[in-house]
Amino acid sequence: MEVTMWKGREAKSEVVHGDKGWVSRVGGFTCLPLIAIAVACCSVPAEAHVTKLVITENVPFAGGREFGTVGAYERLKGIAYFEVDPRDPLNAVITDIDKAPQNARGMVEFSSAFMILKPADMAKGNHKIFSTVNNRGNDGLLNATSVVPGSFNELLLKQGYTVVDVGWEGDRVPSALVLAANLPRASHGDGSPIVGPMRIEYSDRNLPLAGSFDSTLKGSAAFLSYETADTNTAHSTLTVRDTELGSRKTPIPSNRWAFGSCPTGQASLVPSTSHICYFDRFDATKVYELIYPAKNPIVMGLGHATTRDFTSFLRYSVEDEEDDAGTPKNPLGTRITRAYATGCSQTGLYLRDFIFYGFNEDERHRRAFEGIIPTCAGGMRNELNVRFADPDVFSDRDFQHDFMQTAFPPFTYGVVTDPISGITDGILKRPDTDPVVMQLDSESEFWQLMGSLQVRDGFGNPFPTLPWNVRLYFQSSTSHGFATGGLLEGPSGSSALCANPTPGGSNFDNTLKALAVALDEWADKGIEPPPSNYPGLKHGTLVRPDEFIADFPTIPGIGVPTGPNTYQILNWGPLYNSEGGIMSFQPPVSGPSYEMFVPKSNSDGLNVGGIRPIQVRAPLGTTMGWNIRNEKHRPQDSMCSLTGTYAPFATTKAERLAIGDPRPSLEERYGDHDGFVDAVTKAAHELVRARFLLMEDGDKYIQAAKDSSVLK
Repeated sequence: MEVTMWKGREAKSEVVHGDKGWVSRVGGFTCLPLIAIAVACCSVPAEAHVTKLVITENVPFAGGREFGTVGAYERLKGIAYFEVDPRDPLNAVITDIDKAPQNARGMVEFSSAFMILKPADMAKGNHKIFSTVNNRGNDGLLNATSVVPGSFNELLLKQGYTVVDVGWEGDRVPSALVLAANLPRASHGDGSPIVGPMRIEYSDRNLPLAGSFDSTLKGSAAFLSYETADTNTAHSTLTVRDTELGSRKTPIPSNRWAFGSCPTGQASLVPSTSHICYFDRFDATKVYELIYPAKNPIVMGLGHATTRDFTSFLRYSVEDEEDDAGTPKNPLGTRITRAYATGCSQTGLYLRDFIFYGFNEDERHRRAFEGIIPTCAGGMRNELNVRFADPDVFSDRDFQHDFMQTAFPPFTYGVVTDPISGITDGILKRPDTDPVVMQLDSESEFWQLMGSLQVRDGFGNPFPTLPWNVRLYFQSSTSHGFATGGLLEGPSGSSALCANPTPGGSNFDNTLKALAVALDEWADKGIEPPPSNYPGLKHGTLVRPDEFIADFPTIPGIGVPTGPNTYQILNWGPLYNSEGGIMSFQPPVSGPSYEMFVPKSNSDGLNVGGIRPIQVRAPLGTTMGWNIRNEKHRPQDSMCSLTGTYAPFATTKAERLAIGDPRPSLEERYGDHDGFVDAVTKAAHELVRARFLLMEDGDKYIQAAKDSSVLK
């Protein structure tokens, strides 16, 4: 195994961004080229930085395949070692950083796995970084042997980006398959463990569908469990109920369960501080809640520092600085001019929090990223910065409804006053270091992740105009992850937990590619991107749930939910606020409810607002950003996670009338095959003109329509 190490020093390099930074003309700033000014090196800077880089793998990527004029790429893997100053105000926001172990210099140390995919000849690259921030440690490029033709990743490589990622989630179990962070644990000054309440929910979302006698406390072996500080079950509570919402919690006697593993029942019990055993067996059709005294919280907020400081290191440290062995410090060199980031779902929420807490500014007051594209995030943040953080958790209508990732104001990028909580705040409030932002959401984010709170307050009133450096986009009629059906997508699928058929593909990459090009033009050249296109920003695109349900077409075999996820302001106790802290109350005290809105649909069930991709402009069926529960697992008034629904159109009028489908058939819509090709051609040209689709992808859709069997 090849091992290369960089240790110790960081150069005092400086980058000039102009008086107020680079930024688009919209905000009144001028987009200036970066001017790198190298000054003298110092031995130990009093700032956060990478102290050591251990490279464990450096191999040609994709067998040495060349990507356009950039040529071949190489993939580096390894471990980055960090330290931060807990006294610096930029770090002091991290919950419990003052209780983390410190080295002799008073710094807090941690490490994380990383990946770098760089041009073999950096001179042929575009001298820009694109960080594909991992979701729960998962990055598709980490162990990939190639990239999918026409994909977002292929675009990045052909354009010459250096693609990087570093682990940030400190409770991910390390393995060669993921990027995990090794973060310190907080303790009291005398070294004794910190103990606090921890709440876990078990259901068919994390239990085997056949049921089980035991589980890790976390509910997933892929993540570290917070150990219990007390194995006496009388000092914890375990309850069971029928549904996530609206059913009574029944206590399970403390003598019917134990802390331990018991794969075959009580007789096989092995005591443990990180497992739970239920003698009467967990039933996956029920919902169980455990509240127990956990110990040794991970200082999870340091995960944001891994992203900030690894990016800053690659951008600003000098190439020709050498250690005692003559080894270069930075594998990229000094010519990195821009850095961008994107991430979906949990990672989209992470990036919203990353900006909110100020981590886009490093300790030398330089930007980490000029532009960020959070996707599939809705109005949520993932609340990494709490004691006993559990960032794997997400809260929706049918699972962990009032758990931490339900979030807390602010929900918006602009600074506004939330009329229900009274909090005045926003994600973007540091104009000297904030990035430009493009957020892309699906319909699911309105039904489950409170997307409407970005454009409407809890009383339903519209918010003021978005900040100049924000664009909100809506990938119409898609579910979480931008799943859809239609041209170039697979056939309908199914889910054991859901009642409706599911979408067979995703149109995510095509839109993300176009947005990545627009982001670079915005951040690098000051060319404004397409205007925001998001429900609620235009009249008649956002409606109350009861209006949606009343107007939605009756599609044979398709069940409609009774409503979206709800939100109530949650009181976690006096030591918690909008910037995180300590959750003293488990469960939280539920406060006033916020009014939710969902995207309006037309008589086909397709959203009227948003980007309206090819599969909506020239549809072969209806994709919905929601699904309902299979009645074998939960009552059908419950949403089915973040899964969508797909219902194809009938081919002929006679077929649709025979099944009672009110939606026009393919024959009625297009007439014949040429009519369908014409519709796809028109839609592709419209999307290319609007800059939501690249020309090469528009041509791909047109050819696919010609080659299809639709109405042949």
